[in-house]
Amino acid sequence: MNLNDKKVILASNSPRRRELLAGLDVEFTVDTRNNFEEKFPEDMPHSEVPAAMSLGKSLGFWRELEEGEILITSDTMVLLDSLIMGKPHSRDEALEMLRSLSGRTHEVITAVTVRDRNRCETVSDTTVVTFRDLTEAEIEYYVDTCKPFDKAGAYGIQEWIGYAACTSITGSFYNVMGFPVHKVYDELIKFARY
Repeated sequence: MNLNDKKVILASNSPRRRELLAGLDVEFTVDTRNNFEEKFPEDMPHSEVPAAMSLGKSLGFWRELEEGEILITSDTMVLLDSLIMGKPHSRDEALEMLRSLSGRTHEVITAVTVRDRNRCETVSDTTVVTFRDLTEAEIEYYVDTCKPFDKAGAYGIQEWIGYAACTSITGSFYNVMGFPVHKVYDELIKFARY
């Protein structure tokens, strides 16, 4: 991908985001140093939370951007009815999240912020995912085998549970992985022009 010699910085620890950005044939470095504290107002509409978190991570980057640098930040949230599911903090919390998702349809919302010295754009994407009913043994097997503690909603669609339990996806598969690459591509094309 020709970015007119712009230097892309991905501010994320996620190996999935690194893999997906690399899939666009983008050369980039990773720098996760940040001063942003991840919290949001209780009355914020749930659908707006990922965008607020992604923008906060961008603006909280530890230093000023230099001319020719493009910073990418992102945030993913699983939303079941009105319940926000972030990353589980324990095995028990992961099990409980998956019990809640079993046999249900939920939304995965990912926001991405692309910023340089002069511009800042945040875009969001929503994907609707349905799981079949999961047995307790299946839930425990997945959590104990894949240890999804770094994933919103306690699952990775690209792992065993996606193969075995996902019955439908409406929207971008990659968005569920945590990075709507089609939207990232569009934004990088725009930023590369300036």
